[in-house]
Order: sequence, then C-alpha cells, then structure tokens
Amino acid sequence: MPRQIRLNAFMMNCVVHLAPGQWTAPDDNSVGYLDTNYWVELAQTLERGLFDGLFLGDVTGIYDVLGDSPAAALRTAAQVPMNDPVPLIPLMAHATKHLGFGVTVSVAYEAPYLLARRFTTLDHLTGGRVAWNIVTSYLQSGARSLGQTQLRAHDERYDRADEFLEVCYKLWEGSWQDGAVKRDTERGIYADHDRVRPIEHEGHYFKSEGIFQCEPSPQRTPLLFQAGGSTRGTQFAAKHAECIFLGAPTRNGLRKSAQAIRAALVEAGRAPDSALLFAMFTVIVDETAEKAQARYEAYRQRASYEGALALLSGWTGIDLSRYQPDDTLAYVDTDAGQSALASFSKLDPDREWTVRDAVEFVTIGGRGAVVVGDAAQVADELQALVEETGIDGFNLAWVESPRTFHDVVEYLVPELQRRGAYKTSYTEGTLRDKLLEQGAHLQPPHVGASFRFESGAR
Repeated sequence: MPRQIRLNAFMMNCVVHLAPGQWTAPDDNSVGYLDTNYWVELAQTLERGLFDGLFLGDVTGIYDVLGDSPAAALRTAAQVPMNDPVPLIPLMAHATKHLGFGVTVSVAYEAPYLLARRFTTLDHLTGGRVAWNIVTSYLQSGARSLGQTQLRAHDERYDRADEFLEVCYKLWEGSWQDGAVKRDTERGIYADHDRVRPIEHEGHYFKSEGIFQCEPSPQRTPLLFQAGGSTRGTQFAAKHAECIFLGAPTRNGLRKSAQAIRAALVEAGRAPDSALLFAMFTVIVDETAEKAQARYEAYRQRASYEGALALLSGWTGIDLSRYQPDDTLAYVDTDAGQSALASFSKLDPDREWTVRDAVEFVTIGGRGAVVVGDAAQVADELQALVEETGIDGFNLAWVESPRTFHDVVEYLVPELQRRGAYKTSYTEGTLRDKLLEQGAHLQPPHVGASFRFESGAR
C-alpha cells in the first residue's frame, strides 16, 4: 500500500507570500485578499480537494534588512501590506465542515493568558479544527514596532517560549477538569466550581495566577505546529510540536532535516513518528506537462528578483545587497531565522549556493522545492519525496491565486486518489483526531498532557 500523503495549503493574509512579482499577472487575484469572498471561496476549494488544512503564516514587522530600508519590500509587496490572519478563521470555518486551520502567532509579543483565551475561542468556533504554529519572531523591525529596543537573542527566544507554553498548558489542561461544565438548567448550575481551580505560575519570564475564564474547547490545547530548524528550534519542536514544518530546497536537505527531527523526538522521550512532518513545496500542475512548463516559464519571466532579495535578507538577517550575486552564501549564526540560511548553506553539503542561486530559487516557492508537470509527473515526485525522506506531507505554497490550488484540486488530487495515496473522504472528529488518530486531546508522553487536571486531583 502506498503511503497516504497529507496536504495543507500555505498562505498569508497578504498580496505576496512566496512568489514576488506574480500578483501582476492579468488573471491573478492576490489583491483580493481584502475581500471576504476571496477567503471563503479558497476554503471551499480546499475542502473540495480534501486538504487537511489551510496553514496561515504570519510575520510581525516589515522586511527592511535589504539596504537597511523597507523600500524594496514595499515596491514589490513582499509580505507587506499584511493583515492579521486570525480573524479569517471563523468566517472560513463557517463556510466549511472539515477543513483545519493552522495559524501562526508569535510568543514574542503576547501574554500567555490572552493567547490561550484567543485559541480556546477559535477552537470552540471551529468545532476543534484549529492549530497553532508557534513562532518566536525574527525581524528586528517587529521588535521595534512593539516597543522593544531589539530582538531577543535567538536561543533566549526559545527559552522564553518554553515557559510561555508551560503557562498555556496549565491554562488549557490544568484549570478545568473534564466534567466541570454541567449546563444543568433544572438546578441552574452551569459549572461545578469544585472542578475548576486556579493555576499558579511564577517563572523567569512570566507570572500568572487565577482561574482560566474559558471552558474547555474540543481539543483543549490546539494542535501544535512548529517550524524551528536551528539546533535550539529543533529541541523546542521535539518537546512541543505535533506537526513540524520543514523548509529545504533539495531532497538531501529535506532528508537530513527529517532525520534530525526524528532523532530529536526520540531524545525528548517521544516516538520518532509522534509528529507529522510537512515540507514546504510548490506545485505547478496542468492538464499536460507542456502547459505546466509553459506556465512555469511565464512565472519565471514575471518573478521579482528584488522582492525575493528583500525576503531572503529578512529571513536570514543578512543584508544581501552588500554581496555580489556570485558570492557564496556561507552560514553564519544570526538572531534572525537561522533555519532559512542553514537550508541553503548547511543542510546539503553536495551543493554550493551563490547569492544569485538562492535569490532566484526563492522567487517561486520560498525555501521549498518546486515541481512542474502533469498530474502523473507531480504525483510521482510527491510520492518519491515521501518515501525517500520520511516526511508525511506538504504545505503547498501558491504562485498564482486562485489558480494554483484550483489546479491541484482538479488535476493532482484525483491522480493521487487513483494511486491510493490520498484520502477519498474526511474522517470525523477534531483536527487532532483527523491528523494523529489519537483522540481530541494531548496524549502522554507529550509534555502538555502532564498538566491535566485529573479526576480526583485538587
């Protein structure tokens, strides 16, 4: 039996996500991101294609590393303007029944209590279909916008994130016992106060005391995504994540990332397959290989080198305008996103990347690979990647909106189904049920499960 492939759509609430320049195409509707119907129709398309979820990225701050200026990002709409993705989720959930919604929210600028309340609300409104992509932020511009003089050091951001998650686990898992909510209309009792307790937390970064004001949602703790590719980020992911997002431009790099994550899960006391691995990927598929290749060539002609240069400079924290296009892209530790630079300069020792190579690569699909072809050719590639690297699925980025996902649903999904490599219907239950098949709630040995308010405990 072929392995089942999981698919998420990868979007941001903006004009340009990972394909700078493509919004200028006559048939592209990326500028429709301000329209409610844009998102509702997208969600319905994805559900028709049985996607597991819509993964909404986000970033706090603007890409101003290139030339120490936001000019290039603004000219090319490189992830600016960008709106908050969270309000999109209830309206799309209302228009769908099964599609999951993963949303990126940074721990850098939030209070744990308020974030926990927001996700509990989303989990209720979606019927248990929400996931949290935990990030620690990497743009100095975001830190300055939120009143900080500079971004915290890279590893310290993860130390703080560990404690942030501990507070959230106490709120989600430890304040309300199962069965605390009675809704007893005859006695007029909504909740049994003996089954609700205050949390107490006083740590290095956070202090919180009191009862969580939200009743437990279907999943209690939202499904947890993480994308840290640095050594410290991998440790964090192995401790907390149930789904892990990988970005590597080559097959060797993707295999190495997957192996490192599986090993880290074991070191953290979890099974190596206890987290699903999703690779960043871009699919350009059409009725024939010739049509797909022609569209890809048109995309290459329209791609914005300047926009990609602004994005890659922001991801790495390195002003690439200071380098010549043929300079080798060497790895250095920065306080930005270390995984972005490592994906080009460390993960695949068999390839040497120049600045031009990397920038041209990210013009379509960011740090993920791109496959072009008819449905059979694309399906062959996806199945080979799953088998050879040990990943479980893909976060598919868009190049042309809405065409990219329409084509995946029309051409690729039926081909994968014909091969027995893709589901033909959704299973019932929460997003955690659908993806992990282990129930709606966190299960031991996941660290979050240890905070649960068990029966008889006080």
